[in-house]
Amino acid sequence: MEAEKWGRRIRAFRKLKGYTQEGFAKKLGISVSIIGEIERGNRMPTEQLLEKITTLLHVTMEDLAPPKEEEIHK
Repeated sequence: MEAEKWGRRIRAFRKLKGYTQEGFAKKLGISVSIIGEIERGNRMPTEQLLEKITTLLHVTMEDLAPPKEEEIHK
C-alpha cells in the first residue's frame, strides 16, 4: 500500500512537470518498465532513486512523500 501511494505521487508530479514515462526514465537512467512498476505501486523506489526523482522534478522529499494518516484526518 505504501508503494502505491508513492507511485501515484511520482506519476502526478511527473505529469505535472511534462515528462512522459519514456523521457523520465531516460533522464533517470532506468528502464521505462521500472518507472511503470513504481507508478503502479508494484515496486518501491530506492532512496537513491527517490533522490534522483526529487532533483529531476525540482521538488523536495517532503513534497513527494505521501501524507501521513494523521495528517489526512486533521
